[in-house]
Amino acid sequence: MGKVAVIMGSTSDMPVMQEAIDILKGFDIEVEVDIVSAHRTPDKLFEFSKTAHEKDIKVIIAGAGGAAHLPGMVASMSPLPVIGVPVKSRNSIDGWDSVLSILQMPGGVPVATVALDGAKNAGILAAQIIGVSDKCVLDKILVYKEGLKQKVIEGAKSLKK
Repeated sequence: MGKVAVIMGSTSDMPVMQEAIDILKGFDIEVEVDIVSAHRTPDKLFEFSKTAHEKDIKVIIAGAGGAAHLPGMVASMSPLPVIGVPVKSRNSIDGWDSVLSILQMPGGVPVATVALDGAKNAGILAAQIIGVSDKCVLDKILVYKEGLKQKVIEGAKSLKK
């Protein structure tokens, strides 16, 4: 099946990134979690980015706040799909700095970007990427999506009572 790496710039990002970890574990996808700071541990960033594909990692989810260089730097060195999660941090400009830093990548260095603090969707997207080649994961995603549909239907029924 392969693993998903969930990395973040600091431990302060963990409350947001935990949502990606939880959803991936719910799909029975193995998750590797680490702190990899683009600015404070650049050697670790380079090593991780250049070797992740050799460790059975299939997708990288990278969360970062502020200048949010982590997802783009990883994407510049890794052949794997990278999903960026902009995190609203204490030194953030309402999160827009993080969103734009991750979203505005140059041609040739794609980073899929989810909403501000949208780690849950990053986890779902990573699972969908893995589901393209893993029927077991795909089946779990289909069940998950059906559950979302049923919640909406039940909510609508409760309004009519």
